[in-house]
Amino acid sequence: MASPTDRFRDPRSTEYDFINSIMVRCPGCAKAARVVPAPGEGSAPGGRVLFRPRRLVCRGCGLSRAWSGRPVTLPRGTARPATDPYFGLPLWLQVETRHGWLWAYNLEHLGLIRRFVQASLRERAPWYDTGQKMTLVARLPLWVKRAKNRDEILRAVSRIHASTAAA
Repeated sequence: MASPTDRFRDPRSTEYDFINSIMVRCPGCAKAARVVPAPGEGSAPGGRVLFRPRRLVCRGCGLSRAWSGRPVTLPRGTARPATDPYFGLPLWLQVETRHGWLWAYNLEHLGLIRRFVQASLRERAPWYDTGQKMTLVARLPLWVKRAKNRDEILRAVSRIHASTAAA
C-alpha cells in the first residue's frame, strides 16, 4: 500500500484559487512584490474573484499601484515567461527548464505542483462530482506530468522556492 506522501489526490483546485496573492517582480527595484486584493473594496459585480480591484505592493521600494480594471490576461502555455493577469509583470516564482517555463502564482500554488510531481500515485478528481472537468492539475503541461521528468521538475521547484529566500 502506498504511503500518504506517495499518493496525491486532486483537490479540484483551479487557477482562481491561487490568484488572491501573486508574487511578481517589482518594476521599480526588481525585488519581489505582491499583487493583492485592494483593501476596503467590495467584490466586483457578480462576485467574480478574477475581477476584484487589485493593488501592486512592494516592500522593497514602497511602490504601490492600483489596477485600473483593464482586461485580465491569464498566462497560457510554457513557451515564454509568465506574467501576472493584472499588471502584466513577470511572475517571481518561475524558472526555465529544457521543456519550457515552470511557474506558480504563490507558494501555495508551488506546493501543489511539488506534491503532485513527487507523488508516485496520482489520483484524478472525478469530473462527475462537481461538473468541473479541468482542474489546475489536469491542465498542467504533459512534460510536468511525466514520471521520467520527475527529478528535473522537483529540482526546478526547489530552485523557485530558493528564490523566495533571496526576496
